[in-house]
Amino acid sequence: MSASTALSRLPNQRGDQTKRRPPARLAGLRVEPTAALEWSQAIERMGYATAATDPGQTRRSWVDRAPERQVLHLFRAASAGGNQVPAPWWLRALHRGDLLHRAAGFAVEDGVHELLVNRPGWFYVPWVGDGEDGYWEYVPSDPGTSTGLPTTVVLTDAHQGWLDALPAHEHDPRPAVPIAGVAGLAARLPEIEGW
Repeated sequence: MSASTALSRLPNQRGDQTKRRPPARLAGLRVEPTAALEWSQAIERMGYATAATDPGQTRRSWVDRAPERQVLHLFRAASAGGNQVPAPWWLRALHRGDLLHRAAGFAVEDGVHELLVNRPGWFYVPWVGDGEDGYWEYVPSDPGTSTGLPTTVVLTDAHQGWLDALPAHEHDPRPAVPIAGVAGLAARLPEIEGW
């Protein structure tokens, strides 16, 4: 069979597509990408972030690397209408205008890590979930029971100090203590480690 004969037997792609109709049960259905689906892919971490030993090693998702304007645009579309979407603390702060740029948020994370990694007993916990932030635990404060949780330092966009300390507790968590940035954390570490 010649090539021209084989080609003549191929269906007319354009004509076939215009004649096709979806099955009756799908006739009214339209499939479009949604901002929520795009967002879930945007925050998905690539690689093995659970093995990260510092915040920089967890920055593997699209939101950490894509141009900030695109990240903000997609975040705003996904969270339109009051939708609560998982997002790093710095992105929520950037969205509100409380941070000038993503690099400022990364600098806070790196500063906290540099301060705590050089003190005995502090460990970085990199993996919470897609779009969520890592945190630091002070293991000597662990009450030693299966329900006890150690003193923890977490990143937050709730105030412009960007850090909260959560005292160790057995069952009911005590209120978070706002910390005034990396300098405030350094000044309060003896107190925090004594909780």
